[in-house]
Formats: sequence, structure tokens, C-alpha cells
Amino acid sequence: MTAIKHALQRDIFTPNDERLLSIVNVCKAGKKKKNCFLCATVTTERPVQVKVVKVKKSDKGDFYKRQIAWALRDLAVVDAKDAIKENPEFDLHFEKIYKWVASSTAEKNAFISCIWKLNQRYLRKKIDFVNVSSQLLEESVPSGENQSVTGGDEEVVDEYQELNAREEQDIEIMMEGCEYAISNAEAFAEKLSRELQVLDGANIQSIMASEKQVNILMKLLDEALKEVDQIELKLSSYEEMLQSVKEQMDQISESNHLIHLSNTNNVKLLSEIEFLVNHMDLAKGHIKALQEGDLASSRGIEACTNAADALLQCMNVALRPGHDMLLAVKQQQQRFSDLRELFARRLASHLNNVFVQQGHDQSSTLAQHSVELTLPNHHPFHRDLLRYAKLMEWLKSTDYGKYEGLTKNYMDYLSRLYEREIKDFFEVAKIKMTGTTKESKKFGLHGSSGKLTGSTSSLNKLSVQSSGNRRSQSSSLLDMGNMSASDLDVADRTKFDKIFEQVLSELEPLCLAEQDFISKFFKLQQHQSMPGTMAEAEDLDGGALSRQHNCGTPLPVSSEKDMIRQMMIKIFRCIEPELNNLIALGDKIDSFNSLYMLVKMSHHVWTAQNVDPASFLSTTLGNVLVTVKRNFDKCISNQIRQMEEVKISKKSKVGILPFVAEFEEFAGLAESIFKNAERRGDLDKAYTKLIRGVFVNVEKVANESQKTPRDVVMMENFHHIFATLSRLKISCLEAEKKEAKQKYTDHLQSYVIYSLGQPLEKLNHFFEGVEARVAQGIREEEVSYQLAFNKQELRKVIKEYPGKEVKKGLDNLYKKVDKHLCEEENLLQVVWHSMQDEFIRQYKHFEGLIARCYPGSGVTMEFTIQDILDYCSSIAQSH
Repeated sequence: MTAIKHALQRDIFTPNDERLLSIVNVCKAGKKKKNCFLCATVTTERPVQVKVVKVKKSDKGDFYKRQIAWALRDLAVVDAKDAIKENPEFDLHFEKIYKWVASSTAEKNAFISCIWKLNQRYLRKKIDFVNVSSQLLEESVPSGENQSVTGGDEEVVDEYQELNAREEQDIEIMMEGCEYAISNAEAFAEKLSRELQVLDGANIQSIMASEKQVNILMKLLDEALKEVDQIELKLSSYEEMLQSVKEQMDQISESNHLIHLSNTNNVKLLSEIEFLVNHMDLAKGHIKALQEGDLASSRGIEACTNAADALLQCMNVALRPGHDMLLAVKQQQQRFSDLRELFARRLASHLNNVFVQQGHDQSSTLAQHSVELTLPNHHPFHRDLLRYAKLMEWLKSTDYGKYEGLTKNYMDYLSRLYEREIKDFFEVAKIKMTGTTKESKKFGLHGSSGKLTGSTSSLNKLSVQSSGNRRSQSSSLLDMGNMSASDLDVADRTKFDKIFEQVLSELEPLCLAEQDFISKFFKLQQHQSMPGTMAEAEDLDGGALSRQHNCGTPLPVSSEKDMIRQMMIKIFRCIEPELNNLIALGDKIDSFNSLYMLVKMSHHVWTAQNVDPASFLSTTLGNVLVTVKRNFDKCISNQIRQMEEVKISKKSKVGILPFVAEFEEFAGLAESIFKNAERRGDLDKAYTKLIRGVFVNVEKVANESQKTPRDVVMMENFHHIFATLSRLKISCLEAEKKEAKQKYTDHLQSYVIYSLGQPLEKLNHFFEGVEARVAQGIREEEVSYQLAFNKQELRKVIKEYPGKEVKKGLDNLYKKVDKHLCEEENLLQVVWHSMQDEFIRQYKHFEGLIARCYPGSGVTMEFTIQDILDYCSSIAQSH
């Protein structure tokens, strides 16, 4: 760039008496890059003119030429586009706006800085600099011959400073006083020098003339100093007087400070004493309630609750520093501790007695519930105990060891009480399920408690015996657990469904009520970490719960929610095995009961999970639901296995296979049970497995059948399956319904063709020969000239099939079909109508051949289509 600058100065600006100060390589914004140079120049002659010149290379590219020049005074605005970020673009606003893009940001900044300095130095009209960094704009242009106009340029602009108006006026007045000032400068300068010397002398004489006045001023100053000394003496005497006053005031101030300090201490001491008295003084009534309060009456419980809260507030008061060192405070704290220990023992002992007493009263009501399928109501027991809920919360926060002991005692006792109630309840449910009356004497009422004494195993034996009389001898698809479901009444299944629903309906509120009571009584409803642990099974069985804990230092547990669930598991530990035994019994009575149980159990699990997915009830019912689902899957698998094991009689016709009829029974029952059920997906999967098994085994039996044709077995059974699926409208089996219909149609057609065969056998052979001759190339109207197929031979064959013979053959065919088909499906008329249509089709085929091959011969069949219709109709009516 320096070489270009020297070249431009030499070739373009020096011949024009101009000096190049700054240069920038630019191109026009938004167009193809045609580079040129913008140059800032000043003239070397006075007055100085400042210009911005655009220079570009010639088209040949061997020299530079001046293209256009603008006077700097015509420049209105310089826009640098962005004062913060580096940007090579800038605009120059002359009469029109010129947009430029510099080759580098540094060149652009140097050029704008030079323009600003030239503007400050030579122009009275100031240019607006927009979006220009303040670092580029200096306050003033430095003067001197060696100062540079641009920041980095080494070229020097000659110093020149214009005179202001006053200076010009003074010089003009002085020069007017001397006419030869312009013609004889040396004489003018000598005159100015002489006048200067005269002025200097006058100044010295004026200074010397003021000496007397200076002496007078000095005397006045001496007198003023004497007065100052006298004033200082008086001030010293005053200071000594004030010093004594200061000492006296200091003594008074110190005395006042001591009095104020004493008063402040007394106030603070009074405040501390009032704090201790107000916060650590327990009323006599509260002390008496804690020591002797009646924990059996509602009024006594309320008084004890208030006293316990007051005691807890006194014990938990936040003492100030140093209070714990006071003897009175220590004695009061010890007294509070003794009262707390005494009341905690009284409360724990009383609640243990309440548990025992309430349980005894509860046991007396078991007899009336044992004969009915209901569980005793524990609401009165819970209502009475909830009066102590606030005291339990107090015990939990003050003496966790006793609180934990009460918790363990409650679980131990209630688990035994609930176990008796629930086992008796399930015994009654099992007896009602088996439907026994006389045999129930074995499990009759004994004693005042009305306990049912019968083992589950004996009940299972009883259920098998009571239902053994209904056992079917046929190979039943649903013969599960040595029981025949095909002979069970709908009323029996409905009774089982009601009993199972009643069992779940009784258990659900019982568990929810007990869980709600536990959370309220033991104050476990908050979801936060609590001390103590009962999250492990060994703790619940008496491990950690039996350990002694110091007050306030119990074992840690995961959460109170887990504690509630674990307490419920301990109290109701017998529910899950009893439910599993009941489910096993129901499955043994009738495997179809697994459908009822799956629907009911799924609904109750769904309901419990909506309340609390992690609750004891939800978890327990979910575990039992897994067992029910396994029984359901086993029922489906056994049905498929029974299909595979079905054996048919070799001497009798097959008809509708047992497992086809029983699939209809299963599907009808399942649709009624699973209507709007949550577990519909499980049934759809079972349907898919069963229908595939039915399809496969129908084909298997059809292939093995000896007496009944294969097409008949396939046709009848798939017609039955199609009718069943059409009636039940099972959406997941639409494809199987279409497949069953297709199989039925295909095998019906196959059977019709096979059974009908060729009823006019000789005539059929004759026309086969005719068709063979035509196929060999003989024209149809020339076939009658063949010796073996002339008109006489045709008449002979036709005479062998008079109407009487045709009717006889059709009658034998009807009897044959009637032997093959079963009465249950009632397809005889359908098959007979299809055979009639097939026979008519063959008849029309023969007539067509006669018309084409024997035209004008007058040969016709001895019976007509109407005769065929009459024959078929009369045969069907006669049978």
C-alpha cells in the first residue's frame, strides 16, 4: 500500500500541487468487485483546499487515472455502519450517497480518522460522523510542523494558524499609526523596540514610587501582631478555666454511664427471668393431669392432651446462651423429663389395655358374622381409639421407644384377630361355593365364637365329591380338574360369581378402613422421612421392634408410607394365601370360574390402583391377579390339549365335534362375562389361540374320519363356527369368521360335486366323446356324421335315462346325503339345493351340446328341467 501511495503522489497529485494524506482501497457495495482508491488530499497553496479523490487503474492496467473529486466541505455524513464490531463497509453522503466496502477494516478506520482531523482543522462546517468508534475521533488536531494529520502517516502538513478578528484589528491599528510599516519593515520593527523599552522604564518608576505606601503597610502589620499577642494571652486564661469545667463534666458523665449500665442490666435480667418463667413454668392443672388424669373419659383425654402439648412446649423451648448452666433451669428440665416418662408409661399401659379390651369386645360379635358372608365392622373400635391420636403423636415425638412398642403390640394383636375373622370368613365362602348343606355339619358351628372348623383340603375333597355326580362321560374340552363344566347350570356359575364378588367387596373396605385408621392413629399420613424402621420383614416379626430405644434416637426408616404398607402386611398376612386357596377351589369346581375371577379381580385391582398404586390392597390384589391369570392361561392351554386328544367313533357319524360346540359355549359365556371388562385384551389373546386350535383339530378329525366324508366334517363344523362368530360378533375374530365361511363354502361345493358325481353316467361318457372329437378339430355340426356319435347312438343313450330312472337315482342320492349329515346343523336342505343346482347345470350343458352338434335332429332329453325340480322337491318332502 505504501508503494501505491508514493506512485499516486508522484503521478497524480504532485503535478496538481496536492499532497496525499490517506488512501483506502475500496469497491462499490453490492456489485462485482471493481477496485478503486479513495484519497484524502490537501493543496500546497494558500488558502488550503481539502478534497476526496477517486482514483482507479486504466483499462490497460499500466497507470492510474483521476476519475472524480469531491470537496470535503460538500461531505455531510460519514457512516461507519457499526461502532462496536469490525465492519469494512462505510457510506459517504455528498449530494448523493456513495456506499463503499474497504479491503480491510484498518484501512477504513485510518481513512475515517484522517477525514475527521481534516474536518476539525480546515472546515468551520462540521461533518456528522455516525457509528464511528470514539477511539478514532480525537478532541483536537495537534499543531507543530512535525505533527501528522493522520494517525499513522509520516507526511507532514505545514503549520498554519489563522489570526482571529481581534488580533487582525490590533495589527491594523498599529500599522495605520506608522505609514512606512509596509514599505520599511526594519524601521517599523526598530520603532516597536524603542516603544517597548519606554514602557519597561515606566513600569520600574511606578514600582519605586509606591515605597512609602509599603512602609505604612508594614507599620500597620506590626500593630496588628501586638493585638494578636494580647488576644492569645486572654484565650490561654479562658482555656485554663474551661479545663477545670471539663474534668467536672467527665466525672458527671462517667457517673451517668454507670447508672445507665446498671439500669440496662436490670432490664435484661428481668427479661431473662420473665422468659424463663413464661416458657418453663407448667401449670399445676397440667401437672395433675399428667400424673393422675383419667385416660378413659373424653374429658380426661382432652385434659391429658392439653397437658402433654404444654409439657412438650416447655421441653422444646429454645433456651438462650447460658440458660442451661442455671441450676433452676436444670431442675425444671429434670422435672419435665420425669413427668414425660411418667405420663408416657401411663399412656402406653392404658393403650395396651384398650387394645386388649376392644379386641375382647370384638371377638364376641364373631358368631353372628360367621354364618353370613360378611366381615365384622371395626369402625367402633377405630372410633374409640382415634380419641388418642393426638396423644400418640405426642408419644411419637417425645418417646419413640414406647411409641414403637405400642405399634408392635397393636400389630401382633390385630394380626391374630384379623386372622381368625378372615379365616372364618373364607371358610363360609368355600362352603357356599361348594353348595353343600348336609356335609356342612362337618364344618358346623362350635363354641360361642362360632368358629368354622374345617380344613381347606377337606373342603376341596368335598367339592369334588359334591360335583362328581354331574360329571360327563364324554371327552369334554372343558373337563378341567376332574370336573365337567358342560353340565354345570348357569345358576351355579352366577352363584360363584356373586360369592367371589362379595368376598372381594368385603375385603376391600376392611383393608381401606384399617389403613386409614393406621395413618390417622399412628400419625403416618405425611410423606416424609421418619425415625425408626419397620421396612424389613424381620422388624415386623419382632426383631427391631422389640429393641429398646433411647428417647429421641430411634432407628431410621425409608418413609412413613412404607411403614403403613409394612404394618398392613403384618396385620393382614393371611389375606393373600386365603384368596389363593379360594381361587384354587373355584378353579377346581369349574375351570370357567377363572373367567369370572379374572374380570372381578382385574376390576378391583384397577380400583385399588386408582386410590394408591403402592398400597397394601393394590399390591396384594395384584399378586393374586397374577395367580388368576395363570389359571386362566392354564384353562385355555388345557382346552387346546383336550382338542388334540379328542377321539371319534369309527362306527357313528361325526357331526358337530365336541370342542366346536364347547368353543361356542366358552365364547358365549366369555362375552357375557367380559362385557366392558378391563382385561378384554387377555380374552382376545385366548380367543386367537382357541380358534386356531379349533381350526387345526377340525381338519385333523376330518382327515381321520372313516364313516363320515372329510368334506362333510369340514362343512358342518366350519358352518357351525361361522354361525357362532356371526352371532357373537367378536371383533378380534373377524378374519377367522371370514376364513370359516370360506372353508364351509369350499367344502360344501366339494362335497356336492363329489357326491353327485355323474348321475347320467352313460350319457356323460357319450358327450365326453363328442367333446373329444370337437377338440380334435371336427366341426360341431359334423360330429353327427361320426359312426359312434350319430343321431341313432344318441337316441339309444337318452332312452336309457327315462324320468323314472332319474328320480330313482336322485332319491338314492338324497338318502346317502342324509346318512352323512348330522341333524344338529340342519344342512341337508342346503346341500340338496346345491346338488339340484349342479344337476341342472349338467343338464343344460348336455342340451347345449345337442343343440350345437345335432341341429335340426329333434333329439331331446326324456325329462325337462321342470321335471328335475319336481323330482327334487317331492324327494325332499317325502323324507
